[in-house]
Amino acid sequence: MSYLAGNYKRRKLSFKKGRGSFLYSTDGKKYLDFLSGIAVNTLGHSNPKLIKALNLQAKKVWHVSNSFQIPEGEILAKKLVKRTFADKVIFVNSGAEANEAAIKIARRYFYSIGKPKKNRILCIKNSFHGRTLANIFASGSKKMTEGFGPKVSGFDHFKFSDLKSLKKKITKKTAAIFFETAMGESGIKVHSRKFLKQVKKICNQKNILLILDEVQCGIGRSGKFFAYEYANVKPDIVPIAKGIGGGFPIGAVLMSNKVSKCMIPGTHGSTYGGNPLAMVIGNVIMDEVFKKGFLKNVRKNSNYFLEQLLIIKKNYPHVIKEIRGIGLLIGIKVSVDLANFINKLTKNKLLTIRAAENVVRILPPLNVKKKEIDLALKIINKVCSEF
Repeated sequence: MSYLAGNYKRRKLSFKKGRGSFLYSTDGKKYLDFLSGIAVNTLGHSNPKLIKALNLQAKKVWHVSNSFQIPEGEILAKKLVKRTFADKVIFVNSGAEANEAAIKIARRYFYSIGKPKKNRILCIKNSFHGRTLANIFASGSKKMTEGFGPKVSGFDHFKFSDLKSLKKKITKKTAAIFFETAMGESGIKVHSRKFLKQVKKICNQKNILLILDEVQCGIGRSGKFFAYEYANVKPDIVPIAKGIGGGFPIGAVLMSNKVSKCMIPGTHGSTYGGNPLAMVIGNVIMDEVFKKGFLKNVRKNSNYFLEQLLIIKKNYPHVIKEIRGIGLLIGIKVSVDLANFINKLTKNKLLTIRAAENVVRILPPLNVKKKEIDLALKIINKVCSEF
C-alpha cells in the first residue's frame, strides 16, 4: 500500500543509483536512461562536477531567502544575460512557476504603460505549459482543464504553426503570443524558422510581446542554447527550467530591459527561487554547456540519431509513422499501441516516455556518448521487429 496520492501512473520500477546515461534499479538491473527525468539531467547522473559544487555549497549556506542578496544568483544571472537576448532574470523553482511568472510579467508590462485592458495571452491549442491553474487554461486542452473550473480567463488559442489562425485570433487586447519554440509534451513538434520570423514580425507591428517557452527545449537540448536561435529572432520573455538545474529544481524567467522595468518590488516573489544550492548547480551547467564543442557535439549526435532512426522507420513502415525532433529532443510517432511499445523498450532496458499524438519521447543526456545512442538504436530496432 502506498500513502502517495494517485495523481501519477507510476511504472513498477525504482532505482538505487545512476551514473552517466545509465540507471540501476533496486533489483540490480541496468537501464539506458533516455528520459533524463523528462529533459532534466543535462549531464546525466552523478556528474562529478555537479556533486562537487553541491557538496561545497552545502557546507556553506543552503537558504537565506530573497530578503538578502545572493551572490551565486548574481553570477548565474550574469551568465544567462551575457549568453542570451536577456537583460534581466527572475529565478523561481520550476517550469510551471516560470511560465506563471511570464504571464504575470506580460500583463504587468502593459498595465505599467497605461494599457491595463491589453491583457490577453494568445497560445497554441492543446499545448503544454505546466499544471497550475493559469497554465492548464493557457494550454487550451479540454483534457487538462476538465474538473478544474471555473475557467481562468484571458487566454485565446490558435492552431499549431498556423499563421492564418494566429492572425485571426489577435485583437486589440492581445498582450502576448506565448508558445513553446519546440513542443515537447504535445508531441515533439517543431515550428519552422519561417513561422517564428513571421510571428516576431507580427509582434513588432502590433505591439505584442513574444514569450517563447524553452522549459523543455532550451539549455542546449535543441543543439543551440535556445531553440529560437535557429530562426535568429529576439523574444521579449523566455521561461526556462529543467535542463538549467541538471536534476536540481531551478526555474527562471529571462526578460528584455523594456519588459523587466515593470517588475518592481512586490510584483512577484518565490521563497526558494534563486537559493544558493540551486544557483551553484546552474552555474556549473552553464559552464559545461558553453564549453568549446559541447553544443556542436549535441548537434552531431542529433544528426546521427535522427538519420539512423529514419533508416529504422524505412525498415518498419508499419510500426513507425514519423520521426520528429530537433537536437536531442526526439519523437517517434508510432502506428502501434504506444503503451505497449514503451513497455517493450523498458523490458529491453531503454527508458523513454510518452507524448501526445502517439509519440515516444526520447531525451538522452546532452553529453550522451555515440555508443550509447547505438545501444538505444539496437533496442528500438529489436522492438520494432516484434510487431
